[in-house]
Amino acid sequence: MTTPYDDIVEAMGIYFDGLYRSDTSRLARVFHPKAVYVCATEGKLVHLGMNEYFPVVDQRPSPESRGEARSDRIISIEFAGPVTAFVRAECAIGPKFFTDLLTFVRIDGRWQIISKVFHFDIRG
Repeated sequence: MTTPYDDIVEAMGIYFDGLYRSDTSRLARVFHPKAVYVCATEGKLVHLGMNEYFPVVDQRPSPESRGEARSDRIISIEFAGPVTAFVRAECAIGPKFFTDLLTFVRIDGRWQIISKVFHFDIRG
């Protein structure tokens, strides 16, 4: 039997694989359909739903197809209760290095990302 921590780690593996492969079918397994995608790094608010975010992922060349080394890791996992968790993670896509703040909820027997708020830096 797995623990909630193990389940979050497994979901994060799917999340990182989906980003690395630009695979929205994988990402759809871990994002709740009503999840939000939010960033203000460039001085303006970017606020997308999954119906807007997934086409962006579908249109970009994957880091895998460009031969980029994987650079993703979980920094921390915190539980607010039995059905709510917060994950701080890092990953890179091209020159962008992301810090992701992901809120998970456990609905329908599985952990799903309900919000992705992130910051990125350009690394050269």
